[in-house]
Amino acid sequence: MSTAAVPYGTTVHVRDHCLCLHTQRAARTLSRRFDEAFRPLGLTSGQFSLLMSLNRPEPPTIGQVAEVLAMDRSTVTANLKPLERMGAVTVTVDAKDRRGRRAALTEAGQGLLARATPVWVEEHAAVEAELNGGADALRKGLRGVG
Repeated sequence: MSTAAVPYGTTVHVRDHCLCLHTQRAARTLSRRFDEAFRPLGLTSGQFSLLMSLNRPEPPTIGQVAEVLAMDRSTVTANLKPLERMGAVTVTVDAKDRRGRRAALTEAGQGLLARATPVWVEEHAAVEAELNGGADALRKGLRGVG
C-alpha cells in the first residue's frame, strides 16, 4: 500500500479552485446568515425552505418535496417533525396511494410563512446586492449543476 504524500501545492490548488469546497462554504455562510434573520420567528433557513416547498395549491407528497429540496425522503420526513410539533405542518396518508404521505401547511404554518417571507425578501436583497449584479449568473451556473 502506497502512502505517498500529496504535495502541499496540491492542497493550496484544491483550496483555491475546488467548486465543491467553495459551494459548501458559501452554503454554510448563507445558511448561518438566514438562520440569524429567521431566529426571531423561531425558524431556521432550512425550515423556511421546507415550509415554502409546501406552499402549493395541493399538498405535495414527501417525494415531491424531496425532489424540490434535493433531499432524500427520510430526511424530509425527519425535518418535518419539528414543524409538526410547532403546529405549522400536518402529514397525512396520501388518499391516492395509501403507502405514501402528503405534507401540508396548517393555518399556523401559513401565518408563519407569511411572517417569514418579508424577512427572506430583505435578507435576500442584501445578499444579491453584495454579489454586485452577479446573482443571475450564479443562479444559472448552480442550476446547471443540478
